[in-house]
Amino acid sequence: MDQASSTAAPIAFDDFLKVDIRVGRIVTVEPFPQARKPAFKLTIDFGSEIGTKRSSAQITINHAPDDLVGSLVMAVVNFPPRQIGPFISEVLTLGVPDANGDVMLIRPDRDVPVGGRLY
Repeated sequence: MDQASSTAAPIAFDDFLKVDIRVGRIVTVEPFPQARKPAFKLTIDFGSEIGTKRSSAQITINHAPDDLVGSLVMAVVNFPPRQIGPFISEVLTLGVPDANGDVMLIRPDRDVPVGGRLY
């Protein structure tokens, strides 16, 4: 799908409900030099129900490690883990493209409890 010029095919609301998107707090940010495109390895706390999960995120252009630690992010938590080089990414951290096509994280604009589900 070309993000700039088309939309995805319509889905049923029940299909949307299958995607479990939760808010988490970034605990650690590490460099990921083995990634094909510049990325960070994130450790994200989703609260007691889900726990701490790891994610590879190509967010190095718009986000600095020191600014990320402690911040809230949105992520899909029910996709199967994905091998990215030597790293297992357990959740998909969500973002949108800026004017240059670089990733900007989707984040709540206020402090909310970790683990909350998007609805």
